[in-house]
Amino acid sequence: MTAQRTDPFRWRFAGGSSPNAPHVASMTWRDGLFVHWPVDPDELRPHVPGQLTLETRDGRAWLGVLPFVLTNVGLRGTPSITRLAFPVLTVRTYVRYRGDPGVFFFSIDLDGSPIATTVGRTTSLPVYDANIRVGATEENHVAFASERRRTDDDTPARFAATYRPDGEIRTAEPDTLEHWLTARRRFYAPTASGVLTGEIAHDPWPLQPADVAIHENTMLEANGLSTPTDGPVVQYADELSMTGSIPRRL
Repeated sequence: MTAQRTDPFRWRFAGGSSPNAPHVASMTWRDGLFVHWPVDPDELRPHVPGQLTLETRDGRAWLGVLPFVLTNVGLRGTPSITRLAFPVLTVRTYVRYRGDPGVFFFSIDLDGSPIATTVGRTTSLPVYDANIRVGATEENHVAFASERRRTDDDTPARFAATYRPDGEIRTAEPDTLEHWLTARRRFYAPTASGVLTGEIAHDPWPLQPADVAIHENTMLEANGLSTPTDGPVVQYADELSMTGSIPRRL
């Protein structure tokens, strides 16, 4: 699915519907990893708001944990001196609302209290303040470690992994699992008073096989989710520019 620009603040998706909100923000994804586990949909469905339909593939739902870095974050057209950069860790699954497929965020951990507080206050997204360190190992792996500074209970919210690309860049073919997991242009998130939705637009993901070692992961338990029993499916994505809308209530 390729995004085509139609005017400075709106995008149209080839083969899909047009966005209903102007894309006022832009940013660049870097050094990212997709980690996905298949799970029993009956266990996951109670954690998804009733307005949304939990999507499955071959009878299984999927949980994702995604570490990455955002750079050049800001309003479109603003100078680089005003832009921000920070690491991010999200926990998500896949849903549909009135026929529109999308990502449902259980949590979004950001590094830096002012950033997390501002984003959470202005968007009402499930944003948490975390201490996140991103570096490189001697073997040229990305080293990503996150620990939430405060949790809602005694369950720690930690994730630590080292990873690097391990193969040629490719774009996901339609009807494949990779495409199903990544080619989504809407997101949904819970709030105390309902569900938020927003849109993103970008070129197809530059996916690569990944060499990954997960050293610690309590992010699923921290969101009240069961630990998967199967091993994960992983993909690396190096760099991708994107735009996004301001979240709004359904």
